Amino acid sequence: MGQSESREGELAKLPPGQRLQRGWPVTHYGPVPKFRPERWEFRVFGATADGDKHCWTHEEFSALAYSTVVADLHCVTKFSMLGAEWGGVSALEIVELAPPAPDVTHVMVWAEYGFSSNLRLTDFMAETTIFATHKDGELLTAEHGFPVRLVVPHLYAWKGPKWVRGVEYMTADRRGFWEERGYHNVGDPWAEQRYTYQEEPGDGPEF
Repeated sequence: MGQSESREGELAKLPPGQRLQRGWPVTHYGPVPKFRPERWEFRVFGATADGDKHCWTHEEFSALAYSTVVADLHCVTKFSMLGAEWGGVSALEIVELAPPAPDVTHVMVWAEYGFSSNLRLTDFMAETTIFATHKDGELLTAEHGFPVRLVVPHLYAWKGPKWVRGVEYMTADRRGFWEERGYHNVGDPWAEQRYTYQEEPGDGPEF
C-alpha cells in the first residue's frame, strides 16, 4: 500500500469534522493535580446493588485485572488520534466488582476538583471503555491524566475525564461539568453531537 493510500485509509476512520493528529496535544480545564498515593482512592457509590460504597486504594486499584484496548481518541476540538493502545482496568471489571442496582440507567464519573462527566450505563459498559493507566505501554503522564483517566472511544474525549477518582451509579440522568456548560449530553462523534443546541428529545435531561 502506498503512502497516499495509507493516508486515505486513515482519513476514512475519522468522524465528520475531525482532522488527523500526529502526537497527543494536552487539553484540559484547570491545573494539573498533584498525585498523593497515600490519600488517593477510587470509589464506586450511589445506587450500587448492595447499597454499599466500594473503595480501592491506589495499590489495590493497580492490582486489579489489567486489560488493553486499541482504540481511537476523538477530541471535540476536532483532532483525532488513531490506533492508540490503552492499558488499565476495564469498566466492565469495575461493574463486575461493584455491580449497579437493577434500575441504574446512567453513571457520573467524578474526577479531581469535583469535575464530572455523565454517561449512559450502556456507554459505560461498552467493551472498549477503560480506566486507562497506560498508553502504548507507558504510564500516563500527569498532564494526560495520571494516575487514571477514563477512555470511552466511541464518544468524544471529554466524556472520559482525566484524574478520575470514582463512579456514581444513578437511576436518572444528570448533566456533568461540560454538559452543563453547553456540550452535548451524549457526545457521539459520528453524529457530530458537539453542543447542547444539537440535542434531540431524549438525548438529555432538561436544564
